[in-house]
Amino acid sequence: METPETPTFTVEDISVGPHAHGFGRTAEGNSYAFRVRKSTMHVEVYRADVETEVPAPDDIVASARRSVREIDLTDERSIVAVVRDAVSDPDSQGAGPPEDGITVRAVLSRLGAVIDGL
Repeated sequence: METPETPTFTVEDISVGPHAHGFGRTAEGNSYAFRVRKSTMHVEVYRADVETEVPAPDDIVASARRSVREIDLTDERSIVAVVRDAVSDPDSQGAGPPEDGITVRAVLSRLGAVIDGL
């Protein structure tokens, strides 16, 4: 007897350090992205049916901000724990575009393009 697979929280990519960033999937199957700016982690959760690799601001369904002053940003496990908590209990549901109009995933995509061009 086979058990149906249950979606689980996953981290598909993570970079550690003072400018930690990454992305993955929530337990509900939505994609998310996060980045650390100064001493705050910004997390965005996107619609489940997003068809592009770089979601638009309209695709954000929830967002969260968490202080990272008390965690070790060089430890993947610490970062993953903060991200997991943020996506399971976001600050805002049905969030609109961030105040600067750029999604975290868009920033990560641009950084990837610059790195690939080197």
